[in-house]
Order: sequence, then structure tokens, then C-alpha cells
Amino acid sequence: MRALIVEDEFLSRKVLRSFLMSLFDIDIVVNGKEAVDAFRLAHKENNPYALILMDIMMPEVDGIEALEQIRSLEREQKLSPRVKVIMTSALDDPKTVIKSFHEGEASGYIVKPVDKDKLFAELEKLKLIKK
Repeated sequence: MRALIVEDEFLSRKVLRSFLMSLFDIDIVVNGKEAVDAFRLAHKENNPYALILMDIMMPEVDGIEALEQIRSLEREQKLSPRVKVIMTSALDDPKTVIKSFHEGEASGYIVKPVDKDKLFAELEKLKLIKK
């Protein structure tokens, strides 16, 4: 399986990669624009992502906007199954969480700092791993 980490902060990228490297082939990008480009390219190569871990606050294109663009591409191109997207944020703000789920159609949400047990519980809920 393939995963995309979308994170502008170096340490967060490194930590997430260390958690996931035994489970997924991992690509890393640093903003939402690159995430949308990577998503498109993965489908063009017929090797789509099973998981995207997307930071919300990033330069250029933020995570929520990138997720909306990805969901729009999925609808337009009738891509199935839809990629599982876990939003990550330092903000434990209910408004941001609701916006991620309802407007962006996120699959999950984790508040930073991301803890391995919390991440794996989310992956299990999304049926990406088994306990």
C-alpha cells in the first residue's frame, strides 16, 4: 500500500514517516498544492494512495483546500475507492474538526503531536491495518 505525508514541518514529517514506513510505501510533500499534484500523478501511474496524512495549516494551499480539490477530482474522474485522508493539526478546535469532516470529507482527524498509538487506532478504524 502507498501513503502520502503532506506536512510543512520537518520534524512532523520525520515522525510520521518513522511510524508508517513498515506499513506503507511513503511519499512526502510539503504543501497542499504538491499533495494534489502527487494525488493526480499517482492515479495517472495507476498506483493510487491508500492513505493521505494531511496537515491543515500549510503555505500555498492549506490542507482543507487540498482535500476539497482531491475529493472534487475523485468525483469528476469517478475514482474508486476514495483515498482515506487523516487530517492533522495542532488545533483542537471543534470548528476546524467539523469543517474537515463536513466540507472536506476527511476520513479522520488527529491532534498533534501525533502519537503512534492514536495513529494506529485511526488506521485500524479505517480498515487500513488489523490489530
